[in-house]
Amino acid sequence: MQLSRAKIEVHRYFLGWENFFFPFNSRLHGYTASEVVSLAFSGERLQADTPNWRLIFQTFWYNPDWQHGTVAVALLETILMAVLGTFTAAFVGLPLALLAANNFTPSAPVRFFVRRFFDFVRGIDMLIWSLIFIRAFGLGPLTGALAIAFTDTGSLGKLFSEALENIDNKQVEGVQSTGASRLQRYRFGVIPQILPIFVSQGLYYLESNTRSATVIGALGAGGIGLLLVETLRTARDWENTLYIIILTVVVVILMDNLSGWLRRRLIQGKDATH
Repeated sequence: MQLSRAKIEVHRYFLGWENFFFPFNSRLHGYTASEVVSLAFSGERLQADTPNWRLIFQTFWYNPDWQHGTVAVALLETILMAVLGTFTAAFVGLPLALLAANNFTPSAPVRFFVRRFFDFVRGIDMLIWSLIFIRAFGLGPLTGALAIAFTDTGSLGKLFSEALENIDNKQVEGVQSTGASRLQRYRFGVIPQILPIFVSQGLYYLESNTRSATVIGALGAGGIGLLLVETLRTARDWENTLYIIILTVVVVILMDNLSGWLRRRLIQGKDATH
C-alpha cells in the first residue's frame, strides 16, 4: 500500500509472466504460449485489418509496462555511441600518431605539441567531457559519442605512436628501394606492421566503451543509461530496472565475444580456432 496526499494505491504482486509479453488489457491476455504461437500462423484474425503475427509483435513491442521497443532503441543508441566514438578516435588518432612518432616526424616542436594534445584529451575523464558537451550541444547521443571520441583519441593516439616507433625499418627501406613514393612507403611498409595493433586496440576499446556509454548516458547523453536512471527515480519499477541491467550485461558480453572473434579473424586469419 502506498499513501500520498492525492491518492491511496493498493498493489497486489504476483509472478504474472504473461504481462512481460502482453499487457492485461490486450486482446492476447490469457492465451498460453502455445496458443499464441498457433494464433500467429492462424488464418483467422483477431483484428480484421491486422495479421495475427503483426498484432502479436506490436502488442509485445509497445507493451506499456515493460516498454520493449523503447528499451531496444535505447540499447541501439548506446551501441551506436560506442561504435561512432571508438572509430572516430581510431581514425583521427592514427594520422596524429604519425606526427607524434620520432621516426616519422623530425620536427621536435610538432611532436611535443601532438603528444601534449594526447595527454590533455585523455587526461580529462570521459564523464567530464560528457558534461562539457552536454552543456555545449545539449542532451543526446552525439554528446556521448564526442566524449568517447575525445578521450580515446588521446589513448589510441599514444598507443599507435608507440607502435610506429617500434616498427622494423627494414621493411620500409625495402619498399623505398623499389622507387615507391612516401605515401606508398606508409601504405605497404608501415600499415601492415601496425595493423594488428590498430585492430586489436580499436576492438578492445570498442568493447570497453560499450560499458562507458551506459554510464555517460545516465548523465543525459541518452541510451540505456538514461532509461535506467529514469526507472530508478520512480523507486517502484524495480523489475524494469533489473530487466535493463540484465540486457546491458548481455550486450556487453556479446560485444566482448564479437570483438574477440573479430580480432582472431583479422589478425590470425580464417584458420583461427581459439
